[in-house]
Amino acid sequence: MESMNTIREELRQPALDLHDLIPDVMRGHAEMSAAAVREGEVTSATKELIAVAIAITRECDGCIVAHTRGALRQGVTRQQLAEAIGVAISMNGGPATVWGPRALRAFDEAVAART
Repeated sequence: MESMNTIREELRQPALDLHDLIPDVMRGHAEMSAAAVREGEVTSATKELIAVAIAITRECDGCIVAHTRGALRQGVTRQQLAEAIGVAISMNGGPATVWGPRALRAFDEAVAART
């Protein structure tokens, strides 16, 4: 299984290339994403956990990397992430038992990168 850091690096240049081709779309998506996780009645940490659960369900490695890092920045603990993964497993069944551990690994890699 590939490291989440490897996946992030593999996606970096194609994402930059796509941004050069459709900057308004990519900028709009970035602005929408930032607005969606902004602190409100629902905390940013909770919103990032929701995003991780959706990323697991959608089987999106790039999303898993981005939102586990976002969750860590918002102070989410490993246990909180595990419980959100549990919700994804409960809602998604077997596939989430494969993609959930990927999210946990991405979180652990983000923690390790901070030290």
